[in-house]
Amino acid sequence: MKKLEVGKKAPAFKLKNQFGEDVALKDFLGKKVILYFYPRAMTPGCTVQACGLRDSKRKLSSRKVVVLGLSPDTPEKLKKFNDKEKLNFDLLSDLEHKVADKYGVWGPKKFMGKVYDGINRMTFIIDEKGKIQNIMEKVKTKTHHEDVLELITQKL
Repeated sequence: MKKLEVGKKAPAFKLKNQFGEDVALKDFLGKKVILYFYPRAMTPGCTVQACGLRDSKRKLSSRKVVVLGLSPDTPEKLKKFNDKEKLNFDLLSDLEHKVADKYGVWGPKKFMGKVYDGINRMTFIIDEKGKIQNIMEKVKTKTHHEDVLELITQKL
């Protein structure tokens, strides 16, 4: 699996969001994109992470930043997550983990002594021209929104 690099073009994609609408990365040219990969909707860590980003929406929007969350959940499950947490950004369904594979975030994980394949929590900051500006490999769910804001502010 090829590792993505800062400065390279972000892999293109088009996926369904929580409302069943197509969302493509190219739709956001001219804006920065926070593309964050999370393991599963409605789990404790993923909820903390999503709510932090939800609560930072005003600060992010004022910097022309769009948030896209991506998981292997169905659009229906993403809609429930969206409605329950009153999220204000697109959640994308990558059921067959094709986009997760392109970004190198799908792979072996350990949980309670078991090893299985799944999404490794990572975030990519993509610039206005569609190039990878930053890769966050170590994501802390509680401070993710603050960490992202700090990285974006540094790059302005």
